[in-house]
Amino acid sequence: MLAKFIYFIQEGAENSPGLSDLENNTQSLWDLVWGWTPPVLDEATNEIIEAGYYSMTSVVIVSLLLFLSVMAIYIFIERYLNIRKALKEEQSFMVQIKSYMTDGNLDGAKNLCATTDNPMARMVEKGVMRVGKPVGDIKASIENVADLEVHKLENRISVLATIAGAAPMLGFLGTVIGMMRTFNDMRAFGVDLNKMSGGMMEAMVTTVAGLIVGIIAYASYNFLVSKMGQVIHKMEHTSISFLDILEEPGK
Repeated sequence: MLAKFIYFIQEGAENSPGLSDLENNTQSLWDLVWGWTPPVLDEATNEIIEAGYYSMTSVVIVSLLLFLSVMAIYIFIERYLNIRKALKEEQSFMVQIKSYMTDGNLDGAKNLCATTDNPMARMVEKGVMRVGKPVGDIKASIENVADLEVHKLENRISVLATIAGAAPMLGFLGTVIGMMRTFNDMRAFGVDLNKMSGGMMEAMVTTVAGLIVGIIAYASYNFLVSKMGQVIHKMEHTSISFLDILEEPGK
């Protein structure tokens, strides 16, 4: 048994392709991504029997995934800049508002809110404009403004969640179509291990690409959602602080 095993190893080593053969059969990453099938050469005449071609499935699927990745990156950067701007608040803002309200200087409070560009200032501005009405009405007005501000900040974030779910499925669709084509070639031309392995590798590339895009979109979505939580918490704190100022004795 040991002799047969050693003989089998030796035969495999002798029949295995050399380094030059491996280099000739190895495709670049670019070719794999776009589904490039190299031309088939006649070993005797070294003439091209079948011209090389790109897989339309890979071209379409990878192009769609590339578009989704660019969209995800753009949405993430654009939303992140807006949310970071919303989180940026003057530390003395509520102190100045309290000073204006205590002095009865409503115009000063309105001007301060108008010159401060963030959701919290717009909420307080609406509350200042409703001073003199019941506290319940003022609170409702502030909450309405807060809802509008949150909706504006959350705009297009849901697209990232859609991309996170759609990209892996799109990549898997490309893999399934590629495997169907590989098995169809096997049925038509017989089992060719080199061609079959190349077809399978080409098919799996779309799944890898889909997973990469999905992971990026999923991580971006969760990061922005966590930042939105901070914005909402800050808005609630500002609303409570302003209502406390209104309800202080003497108001």
